[in-house]
Amino acid sequence: MSQPNARSLAAAATWRDYLELTKPRVVALSVLTAVVGTLLATPHLPPLDALLAGNLGIALSAASAAAINHVLDRRIDARMARTRNRPLPSGHLAHTQALGFALLLGVASMVILVAFVNVLTAALTFASLIVYAVVYTVWLKRATPQNIVIGGAAGAAPPVLGWVAVTNHLDAHALLLFLIIFAWTPPHFWALAIARRHDYARADIPMLPVTHGVEFTRLHVLLYTVILCIVTLLPYMTGMSGLLYLGGAVLLNARFLWLAIALKLSGRDELPMRMFRFSISYLMWLFLLLLADHYLPLLRG
Repeated sequence: MSQPNARSLAAAATWRDYLELTKPRVVALSVLTAVVGTLLATPHLPPLDALLAGNLGIALSAASAAAINHVLDRRIDARMARTRNRPLPSGHLAHTQALGFALLLGVASMVILVAFVNVLTAALTFASLIVYAVVYTVWLKRATPQNIVIGGAAGAAPPVLGWVAVTNHLDAHALLLFLIIFAWTPPHFWALAIARRHDYARADIPMLPVTHGVEFTRLHVLLYTVILCIVTLLPYMTGMSGLLYLGGAVLLNARFLWLAIALKLSGRDELPMRMFRFSISYLMWLFLLLLADHYLPLLRG
């Protein structure tokens, strides 16, 4: 059967195909952390341009990076059961269409951030896009089983970007938010990697369970979860947050740690995906707790 040409692809492409290029669930979580970073950067409500234009620019950049990732990984995606139905390997879009869409999003992001926010936010946002879309996808992902640890810096950037959109400078508390996501990324992604290890092996991607085995990966999921539990206490210990955040973080950490211990001690097949799914809710609720704790004194006063 002949392959569809570019014209037939363009005719068949729908807005859902382009939307899927942006990895909307991943971008939504990134935007949530960016919005929280924006709101935490000031005691009261931030300026409207920083809140709206800043987070729109950050969201468009994240979507652009996701689309570039689709383009660069299209051959790998075609070899993996989890990703073979994405728009590029399935033939719904041509890679030139996806690349053009990604460039459009990226340019729009930079224009918005430079024109309506500040140059520092634009520069840091562009740097995070390059780290994820190029350094991680092209090099780290294929070079080392520590790919997700090193490349996690890009995924941890959104709350810092949101904070800088308001203040126009880096702040220690913003870096705490970065550290939380940076520590969260390995147990989050390695849980998925355990469940999908055969896919990664088929695609020759050196994920940790492929190169070092499942038992080794389970141990490191547990170790990074312990690190995460410690790191998430730092906002309270530094005075950034209060008892509302602390109580919620302790409960979330207890659940996350229980799952990590169960994963280490049990070979049950459902545990890796169970932990992966919880990790997404964990990060969402943790950042919402930071936000609720931040505005609680205002509600009381």
